[in-house]
Amino acid sequence: MPDLLPYRTLVWLDYRLAAVFAIGVPLVLMVWAAVRRERAMLRLLGIFWKVASLLLITVLLLTDNRPLGYGLAVLAHVLLVVSVWFWVDLNEELADLPPWRPLPFAVRSWRWGLSVYGVLGAALSAAALDCVRGGISRAVCRVWLEAPDDLHGGVAGAFAFVFGGRWTGAIAAFVGYVALVAYAVGLLQWLLVRLPKQGRVAGGF
Repeated sequence: MPDLLPYRTLVWLDYRLAAVFAIGVPLVLMVWAAVRRERAMLRLLGIFWKVASLLLITVLLLTDNRPLGYGLAVLAHVLLVVSVWFWVDLNEELADLPPWRPLPFAVRSWRWGLSVYGVLGAALSAAALDCVRGGISRAVCRVWLEAPDDLHGGVAGAFAFVFGGRWTGAIAAFVGYVALVAYAVGLLQWLLVRLPKQGRVAGGF
């Protein structure tokens, strides 16, 4: 459908930016921070990776066309932004680092870039929230399934080559649901136990 072309382009851009801001850049920053032994940055990035795992869960569910994935896409984008700004102690430690040093500058730039991406990505994902009700046959909903389907094809080929088995959409969804349960338990434990005790201090998150 020609009228969906701009929307489809934006959705694919969202997936590509996720690969940059949620995987590529933080991976480079984590290695860099580990070499420099910057503990505050390592703690921030460690927390980010835990929170960002919801993006992978979302992709696993969308691989098998599970409507829940559309709602999780919005939540994942929001949590990405929250995860890098929420912590008072880490914000203070990062603010104390010399701004002209390459690593602190790179981390600050990444946080702002991730924030812009997260807000815009959440707004774009929200346009497909009606798909949660099961209307995945609609063109708007199918657009969000294209990238997970492509990724699934590559993973299935690699899985078959390495393990000699089949990686199907149903298996991906099962793994996604198991991971989602673990994620929800961890998040609730933090919300109900650690947050009331520690507040906005990263601590042992």
